Order: sequence, then C-alpha cells, then structure tokens
Amino acid sequence: MFTGWSIHALDAKGRLAIPARFRDVLRDEGDERLVLTTSERCLVAYPYNEWRAVADKVSRLSRVDPKVLAFRRYFISGATESLCDKQGRVLIPQPLRELAGLDGQVYLVGMQHNFEIWDKDRWYAEREQISANFGDLSSFMADLGI
Repeated sequence: MFTGWSIHALDAKGRLAIPARFRDVLRDEGDERLVLTTSERCLVAYPYNEWRAVADKVSRLSRVDPKVLAFRRYFISGATESLCDKQGRVLIPQPLRELAGLDGQVYLVGMQHNFEIWDKDRWYAEREQISANFGDLSSFMADLGI
C-alpha cells in the first residue's frame, strides 16, 4: 500500500527517483511497471495491475456520452507506461510534466492503491486548502463510518 509523502527532485531529463518503499509495493504486486497519467492538478501513478482494473471499468462506460469521452481524452489518453531503471527512476514525459506543472521539486503522495506526483508549490496549496476544510472532511468521513 502506498502511504506517506516525501519530496524529491526531477533531474534535468525529467526522471524521478521512486522511493524504495514504493518500489517494494510494486515488487510485492509482482509487476514493477507503473502507468502515469494526468489528473486535475497533479499526475497519478498506478501499478500496472491497478491501472488495468481502472481502464477496464472505463472501457465499459458509454462510448458516446460527452462526459465519458472528455474523461477518456484527458485521463486515459494521457496514460504512459513506465518502468523503473536500475537506479529506481522513472521518466516522466515532457507533456505530462507540463500538464502537472512539474519542474524541480515534487512531492510523492501515497494514496493507498496508487500515488500522486505534485509540484511542490501546488502540493503546499492543496494541503493548505485541505487543512482549512478538514472539519468538513472529518464529518464526511464520520458519516461513512470512519
């Protein structure tokens, strides 16, 4: 399970070192491939098998609904398969880096079954917004029984 968050630097070629604890999760799942794709304000990294499950669900959705088509164009079409090199790094393609505003320092944010890759400043803004609304979020989670 991907948990915690940590700061890392992109190198000049757009490679990102994946923490050993995240690589261990991939290894435990038996497939070390990652699929990187776009999200609203960051990138999302899925273990390959988790991505297949998401993609399979999306494939069963309408092929004519404009919202589903827009989702496919943004989320599915942006997906790129990647494998860690011997140094534990993945290459984040330039178009994905641009969409997520990644340049320099990034945060990797564990989200249980996947993890997010955030620009440092965007992550700070996101954390601030979440913190300001945490009471509402806590009530929502309590309603779910958590």
